[in-house]
Amino acid sequence: MSRFTSFRTVDIRFPTSRTLDGSDAMNPEPDYSAAYLVLGTDAADGLEGHGFVFTIGRGNDVQQAAVAALEPWVLGRDVDDVLDDLGAIGRELTSDSQLRWLGPEKGIIHMAIGAVLNALWDLKAKRAGKPLWKLLADMSPEEIVHILDLRYLSDVLTADEALDLLRTKADGKAEREAALLADGYPAYATSPGWLGYDDDKLTRLATQALADGFTTIKLKVGGNLADDVRRLGLARECVGPDVDIAIDANQRWDVPEAIAWMDKLAAYRPLWIEEPTNPDDILGHAAIRAAVSPVLVASGEHVHNRIIFKQMLQAGALDVVQIDATRVGGVNENLTILLLAAKFGVPVCPHAGGVGLCEMVRHLAMFDFVAVSGSLEGRMIEYVDHLHEHFLDPVRLHNGRYRAPDTPGFSAQMLASSLADHEYPHGRVWATS
Repeated sequence: MSRFTSFRTVDIRFPTSRTLDGSDAMNPEPDYSAAYLVLGTDAADGLEGHGFVFTIGRGNDVQQAAVAALEPWVLGRDVDDVLDDLGAIGRELTSDSQLRWLGPEKGIIHMAIGAVLNALWDLKAKRAGKPLWKLLADMSPEEIVHILDLRYLSDVLTADEALDLLRTKADGKAEREAALLADGYPAYATSPGWLGYDDDKLTRLATQALADGFTTIKLKVGGNLADDVRRLGLARECVGPDVDIAIDANQRWDVPEAIAWMDKLAAYRPLWIEEPTNPDDILGHAAIRAAVSPVLVASGEHVHNRIIFKQMLQAGALDVVQIDATRVGGVNENLTILLLAAKFGVPVCPHAGGVGLCEMVRHLAMFDFVAVSGSLEGRMIEYVDHLHEHFLDPVRLHNGRYRAPDTPGFSAQMLASSLADHEYPHGRVWATS
């Protein structure tokens, strides 16, 4: 019998503000950061579970403190008991009355719960000797449904309906897995479009994205209308008429402003407008969607939980669901959101514009293809081209497509040297700045 013996949190920050990587209308100078967690055990295999919450710098210490506050729920517990029923530990954490008072199921404490659950899934997959997507894909529909928390969803998704959705896709799983391994999963490139980049860098990176095989790029908008018109015009001229350009306002606009702004940008045929207004404004998203069609509306990276996703889908507010590996309650809740999206027939295009998000969310999208949606139509994973070198299992792309990871785990583990160098404020990168 082995037990959890250590619960170590680290404040990790990367100085991306120095080059304006990640800059957008709401976050002009982000430092991509992670409230990082390492779970250790006394098992002979020496394996650890790694997870984190992505932030953009200030406040990472607060998020780290929230993760650390969950230590009593893990430390000293039997490893097998916990890992054999991650649905139960997830419901235990999200049902605790005092933790719920801080949410419920939203914000800093909910993301902290997600970090713990993601670290547990990382450890479970490592012990199974499988990458997480494969571990999940090999589970039976009954095992997957047991993981889900379907509270507050029974008006649109019951356990029986979730079982039916998964059982329907059971046939063909082997063929889809073979296709995934052979061809990879479609990606789109955000790297050309950060708002702080000048026009020369935008066009150079857009040209490079085409050469790398991407068929969709994304540009940040919402800072200044004249700048957006100019930059979209440059991008469209650079990539031509056949490459899709998605745009992302990062919550900048009120509803009427979003509609008016999009009217000016429609000539450049954007594929979607992402986060056009406050992520909590369900009816606002629906109004914008009705007004800007045929431009699609996408959102999700700041949606708190499965209940908000449910309401957005019920209200017809989204054309594209964008899950995030660290915003909601970890793998458990993201599995539920994938089932909700499948129930409503809405494609999932995960958000990955942050440190380690590409590494992690690819597992969820690939599981979705193999076992839930069974489709790649209208689906792609965001890709940004920085900070992958800090991870033990970095993403690999070929011809604009994610290759399926084969390293056991959830791909959340950073290199020990990167953790040491970027620990805030005493790591080498910060101590010498």
